[in-house]
Amino acid sequence: MERVDGTFEATLVRWSGAGGWVFAPVPPQHAPATAGPFGRVPVTATVDGRTWSTSVWRDRKAGWLLPVPARIRAGKDDGDPVTVTIEVDPTRR
Repeated sequence: MERVDGTFEATLVRWSGAGGWVFAPVPPQHAPATAGPFGRVPVTATVDGRTWSTSVWRDRKAGWLLPVPARIRAGKDDGDPVTVTIEVDPTRR
């Protein structure tokens, strides 16, 4: 699995449907080259200075997505800009 590190700007997107997850789309130049089990790759992510362990998800239509929970978004939601840093975590597979 290719190691991907990077910082980028993203606009939060609320996924329609049950649960209404909020994601930060990951630009292709910051996305993993391949997907792990279930289309996910474990990462350490930082959004607007808040860091946590999570995974980026690959969606066939939307590309790579970083799920951003409410506790990390701190009141931000669909359409709000955020600064994102992701680093693949090779210790979690």
